[in-house]
Amino acid sequence: MIGSPIRIVRSPRATDPEPTAIAVSGRQSTTGNESIGEVIARLPDEPGVYRFRDAAGRALYIGRASRLRSRVRSYWGDLGDRRHLARMVPRIDRVEAVVCASVHEASWLERSLLEESRPRWNRAVGGAEVGLMMVVDRQPPRIRILHETGIPPADELIFGPFLGGVKVRLLAAAVHRIYPIVYTRDALTSAERDLGRIRGVAPGDRLELMSSVIGVLSRDPAAVAGFLDLLVERRDAASALGSYELASQIQSEWKAASFLLAPQRLAVGPARATSEAADLCGWHDGTLVEFRWRAGRIRDWRVLQCGADLGHRRADATPPQWREFAELNARLAASLWA
Repeated sequence: MIGSPIRIVRSPRATDPEPTAIAVSGRQSTTGNESIGEVIARLPDEPGVYRFRDAAGRALYIGRASRLRSRVRSYWGDLGDRRHLARMVPRIDRVEAVVCASVHEASWLERSLLEESRPRWNRAVGGAEVGLMMVVDRQPPRIRILHETGIPPADELIFGPFLGGVKVRLLAAAVHRIYPIVYTRDALTSAERDLGRIRGVAPGDRLELMSSVIGVLSRDPAAVAGFLDLLVERRDAASALGSYELASQIQSEWKAASFLLAPQRLAVGPARATSEAADLCGWHDGTLVEFRWRAGRIRDWRVLQCGADLGHRRADATPPQWREFAELNARLAASLWA
């Protein structure tokens, strides 16, 4: 039941020079009892990743959610097609969570964590979705889809990674529908010229269309918003004409584009991934959250306890672009262990 107790156990405030793992049952500690409902109530209803631990601190399960609070609460209700997890629920002693900028970002974080370590109750090694890159060729102008491990020529425009083979192909179709750069080639067949003319596209439009495509795939907010609005217009126009199959197809493209073009920072493509390693740390009220950034992914995530001096030093050493993310999740971790 949602009101069943969950033990929230913390060590005394640390003054040691090194952070220590938050204590669990059986260690010398200050204890408190809360219902699982009280803990879940402090989760935000935002996208993210959650992790369950048992009383010994072992990770039981890692999952992603479009709404953290609702998803975590669901484990104490009807599990539906997740009935195999019913035996896990009584073992849950702690709930940890990371807030992400989008469901797509949460999907990448879940995948990266599961690739490094698969808890007992997770069936899949890594995520089920395929990671893909989108490549925009200048000549002849076109969009290609490649596996993220493929290394395209250095002078090509590379975007991604994007997660989910079906979604990526729908996004490519949507981009071609709105910005058909293939009809701006210098050498077009007679049929291609006719198709381009129907769509109002000619070779002279190449630079403008290429700029639009690059803006969309780069996740420029204004470009993405305009692109999604145009898809809605095409969908509604098709529906008004009774072309319901076409309207349904465009709706599928819109959903895939909305998912894939949302903010996503927690996985980068091979062109940006480097061998450099960084620890992304945030500290709040005695709680330190540490993310291990390795080769373009977050590979591990830990919740530790340490004093203010060390906590601030670790947080200050975090690269500036990651401090807001790390601090936000340190505040969340501290609230879950309040």
